Amino acid sequence: MKGGQSKSEATSTDQRLKTRGRKPGKKTTKDPNKPKRPPSAFFVFLDDFRREFNEANPNNKSVATVGKAAGAKWKSMSDEDKAPYASKAETRKTEYAKSMQQYNMKLASGTNRGEDEESKSEVDEAGGSEEEEDDD
Repeated sequence: MKGGQSKSEATSTDQRLKTRGRKPGKKTTKDPNKPKRPPSAFFVFLDDFRREFNEANPNNKSVATVGKAAGAKWKSMSDEDKAPYASKAETRKTEYAKSMQQYNMKLASGTNRGEDEESKSEVDEAGGSEEEEDDD
């Protein structure tokens, strides 16, 4: 290769450009049962503001316009005006903490249940289970 990089130099550059820490082809799957994170006070405000803005401007199709108007209004609001949205966000945050605690408990018990199912299947192969004894 005239004046350029040799093949070995090009491949070493390619190796450095690859993402680090994750092997290609392996994606982590998200649990659909995991609770969503609660919105901040601004997003609680944005939910109300979006409704009002769309009623006042029915012909507006731009999401950016709504976001800019909401951001400008949020910045101009005093702390007293923001207080109801902050309190709503706090209650949602405590609900989220409770639901995450329940979710983590289910996860912890779910791993133990998997081990129990294996031991029950061994009992089934040996000749009987607890369910069959209850039916008799």
